[in-house]
Amino acid sequence: MAEVSEKKRLVALLLCFFLGGLGAHRFYAGKVGTGILQIVTIAGFFGIWVLIDFIMIIVGKFTDKQGKVLETW
Repeated sequence: MAEVSEKKRLVALLLCFFLGGLGAHRFYAGKVGTGILQIVTIAGFFGIWVLIDFIMIIVGKFTDKQGKVLETW
């Protein structure tokens, strides 16, 4: 079983929904490098990357920088 992150899943979900193209949810999770990459690739390959992240957050599979799952709402 994966470790649980102290980051909140609801915060990541809202950031992804409203500011996903800017990689805000990735910055929140500590994934600064991929957050910048999302900005540079025009909103994460025209929103596809953001949509995948959104689904990953909803189903509880999105992780933070240390690989811990954002599980707590």
